Amino acid sequence: MKLKVFSMFDGVGGFIHGLNNANEAIGEELFDVIYSNQFEPSRKSQDAYEVGMQYFGNKMEHIPTDIMKVEDCKFEEMRDNNVNMIVGGFPCQDYSVARSKKNEQGIEGKKGVLFWEIIRVTSIIKPDYLILENVDRLLKSPSNQRGRDFAVMLGAFNNLGYSVEWRVINAADYGRAQKRRRVFFFIYRNNTEWAKKVDLRFEQNGIESLQSMKTPIWDSKRYDDYLLRNGLFARQFPVESVPKQDGKKIRHYSAWLGKETKYDEYVLNISENFTGTIWNTGVMRHGRYYTIDTTPIFEPAMSLGEVKTLAKNFYIKNNGEEAYKTYIKKYWITDEAKLAKFNYLRGPKKIERTTEDGHKWMYSEGGMSPYDSFNSPARTMLTSEGSVNRSTHFLFDDGHYRLLTPNEAELLQDFPLDSTRWKMDKEGNVFEVSDRMRYFFMGNALVTGIVKRIAQEIKIITSESVTLEI
Repeated sequence: MKLKVFSMFDGVGGFIHGLNNANEAIGEELFDVIYSNQFEPSRKSQDAYEVGMQYFGNKMEHIPTDIMKVEDCKFEEMRDNNVNMIVGGFPCQDYSVARSKKNEQGIEGKKGVLFWEIIRVTSIIKPDYLILENVDRLLKSPSNQRGRDFAVMLGAFNNLGYSVEWRVINAADYGRAQKRRRVFFFIYRNNTEWAKKVDLRFEQNGIESLQSMKTPIWDSKRYDDYLLRNGLFARQFPVESVPKQDGKKIRHYSAWLGKETKYDEYVLNISENFTGTIWNTGVMRHGRYYTIDTTPIFEPAMSLGEVKTLAKNFYIKNNGEEAYKTYIKKYWITDEAKLAKFNYLRGPKKIERTTEDGHKWMYSEGGMSPYDSFNSPARTMLTSEGSVNRSTHFLFDDGHYRLLTPNEAELLQDFPLDSTRWKMDKEGNVFEVSDRMRYFFMGNALVTGIVKRIAQEIKIITSESVTLEI
């Protein structure tokens, strides 16, 4: 069965690239993105949308509208056109470590509320599956009631008849070129064949179906087996065979989300009363969740040096070696003031600061290496990439200090080279995108290689021949 897909909060098409790459790997067009939506309310120029228009063209319907203003009838149209999968990296600013604890707003923040648009769309389309992505801080948001926001999300999907499996994945742990930790959700409707296989496994082990449980019966071994061996993430992103231990205690936690009543009351009850622990791996089925702290079985990561070579060879193939020598100079940093600033930002420091009420305190920051190593995977790329910033990648290449090139930034996210170079406006005019915007796109994007592997596993676990190990 072909999976027709709606890509929400599409950005410059990270999920689409990942699904397309999965199609190529499995040798069939299983995933068919037929709708995408991208709108940035804080920007007059919709550059990301225009990049999608140029790169993907008429392969799908692009919706350049604030998702909160898209009427229900549009999603009813998607349902009638057999959309059965939703993907999206929903806006994460209100959960991100880039925000201070003082200013964090969690799910109540301006962009955090966009999660409820996913719930609205899901309630109308009723897809078989969703794949979502966000910053790993989401599992501990907000700081004054850790895990509440994530628990509310779990409860919202439970109310719609869905189960949620999650895993925090550092892309570099599984062979990619960037140390980027993100939480990925695999969400499936409870009447899908995969969900029935999950329930059947518990029945075969002598436990009644989770759905019919009247009391929260938990068997950590069976749930450990699912999260360590049998679930989607365990099958595609292997972890050590036992959860982490805290002293002599295995780190696992299980709980009810709350009494299931009317929708609003149920979600409100979770929001007001949730207390619990949520670790980097878990599953929620029928209003009960089980979570453990896992350790990845590491795969050799691609290095920044390999990325450099791929980007360089691509440019030379298309433009020649002499052109590359001129091109790379554009990213050299020769200004002494900028070099001094990078040296200061990356160095250790202690700074006296004063609070609003006059209290003085010392801010300390550890030092970084003088420049980023080509022998290791890159650090997490942010939207500020390319600016004079502590988080910016600062390279020493062939005797010169320089920034990443936009092509190198694309490769760090597993994007096709030059896929963000051009954009098309509504009149059909094509323009070259500025380097600043291309860095911004990639700082907001996801590692598409992770999406590819998730999609490949969906192909496997939804095939009729796959059974869960007992």
